[in-house]
Amino acid sequence: MSTVYLNGEYLPADEATISVNDRGFLLSDGIYEVTPAHDGRFFRLGHHLERFNRGLCELRIDLRMSREEIVEFHEKLMDDNDLRAAPLSMVYMQVTRGVAPRTHYFPPDPVPPTVYAFAKEVRRPDMDRWDQGFEAITVPDRRWTRCDIKSIALLPNVLAMQAAIDHGVTETVMVRDGIALEGAHSNFFVVFGDTVCTFPATNQVLHGITRGYVLELARELGFKVEERAVMVEELGHATEAFFSGTTTEVRPIVRIDGKTIGDGAVGPVSRRLYEAFRESIGQPI
Repeated sequence: MSTVYLNGEYLPADEATISVNDRGFLLSDGIYEVTPAHDGRFFRLGHHLERFNRGLCELRIDLRMSREEIVEFHEKLMDDNDLRAAPLSMVYMQVTRGVAPRTHYFPPDPVPPTVYAFAKEVRRPDMDRWDQGFEAITVPDRRWTRCDIKSIALLPNVLAMQAAIDHGVTETVMVRDGIALEGAHSNFFVVFGDTVCTFPATNQVLHGITRGYVLELARELGFKVEERAVMVEELGHATEAFFSGTTTEVRPIVRIDGKTIGDGAVGPVSRRLYEAFRESIGQPI
């Protein structure tokens, strides 16, 4: 039975409860963060906490908890759930505005936020599967205009991922105004020769921590990098495409909407980036 963290307590998951008046439950009034760990070591935890704090500020949630306290329960959840030897695991942390009467405005009197976290192991696709590449479909982007905030209001993402499941593919490419923005739970990259392209870090996409790291690796490896809008029509001219994310890492896409990307095989840029990523975390392929 897994151990979770809830408002300062560590307890079995099936004993953790929240109020029906919690604003996260009633209004999706909260944010979340997911931090990966490799062989029990957190990856870019500081970057994840910085993004988390920006979200708290944007939503004006007053979480009176120090960075040290947050890191402490991350580490303890890893220990209590025996995840130190896992090749890939994650800690999910969620904070809502707290328990208050349901209103379409903030509680007039301050209430303590609800803080919840859990940890679990994540299974990567094996390399034989990775080498085959993956497929995606395009869907309209129906999200709100502050996708840079990692809000728990994820219904459009859920509907997009369900569309992917219904079509028997791995992910979706969300499209707005003809622009291929990002996936339902990952950032999207398109490769043209030796140029790696992805949408800029604006309010229209999540500022992915792995996205930023992949861009660093691409530059270090000598690839050209362009942070720009990629039109859907350009996908037919792409030589490669891939997604990046906390648990997605680097995942090559060889078909979108049933149409082949490049020559239909995992390309050298995607492969080199994934190899470099795995080498950098001490888990070479």
